[in-house]
Amino acid sequence: MPLVPTGELITRAAAARAAVAAFNVITLEHIEAVIAGAETAGSPVVLQVSENAVKFRYGRLLPLARAAVSAAERAAVPVGLHLDHVRSDDLLRQAPDAGFGSVMYDAARLSYADNLAATRAAADWAHAQGLWIEAELGEIGGKDGRPPLDAHAPGARTDPDRARDFVAGTGVDALAVAIGSAHAMTSRTAVLDHALLTRLSAVSSVPLVLHGSSGVPDEQLVAAVGEGIAKVNVGTALNVAMTGAIREFLAARPEAVDSRAYLGVGREAMAREVGRIIGVLSRADGG
Repeated sequence: MPLVPTGELITRAAAARAAVAAFNVITLEHIEAVIAGAETAGSPVVLQVSENAVKFRYGRLLPLARAAVSAAERAAVPVGLHLDHVRSDDLLRQAPDAGFGSVMYDAARLSYADNLAATRAAADWAHAQGLWIEAELGEIGGKDGRPPLDAHAPGARTDPDRARDFVAGTGVDALAVAIGSAHAMTSRTAVLDHALLTRLSAVSSVPLVLHGSSGVPDEQLVAAVGEGIAKVNVGTALNVAMTGAIREFLAARPEAVDSRAYLGVGREAMAREVGRIIGVLSRADGG
């Protein structure tokens, strides 16, 4: 089926107090695994390409984006395509022609005032192109002379009043909030601040997004969706599944050289993890 705008998927989920899983992809095997897992679960899904993934692909967006679009168009479930953690304005401006329906503009490293101004400009441009835009707000930088704190640094928390003002001042369509998760966690030991999430949800006029979800235990993910998270970003969990499966395969077959064999095993492991995570999220809406 044709690509579905990410905004449509998230808006629908938020209205139902549910969440859409959004998986970061790096290779064609990631793309195929995410779609296979979503098809098995019978659920919509979002494919995400991050700026770091583009850098890994020699700085070229189109090869991976074209593969994602082609695979999504042949999927049996709705698939959105999202450009994730964009800091480069040049990369941002490549999004529409590459097939993306949404972007996450990341200026969270800047002071609050600079983040707001940069995100406002990005949102104005994105909306003029028909793009849905997500932004990120962690602990406010510049307080008491302190430098900005990365949104996923230990202890970073999004202030509800500033979150409300930030959304109003930038015009973004969704907000990623800092409530205790962290990027690149390989163990599921994160502890979410559910009281803070409830406060953020109460003042937010847009859907909320959880980044760093690979490190969040299942029950806390279910609770977070019930408390207002409508988009759940996952990346590292797929890499853990893929790498573990490939290691096991090669350890048992040290003579193996055909990459299709071990990449196939890795792809299957990622597809199972995609299905598992979607199943966890479905528990929040009684699915």
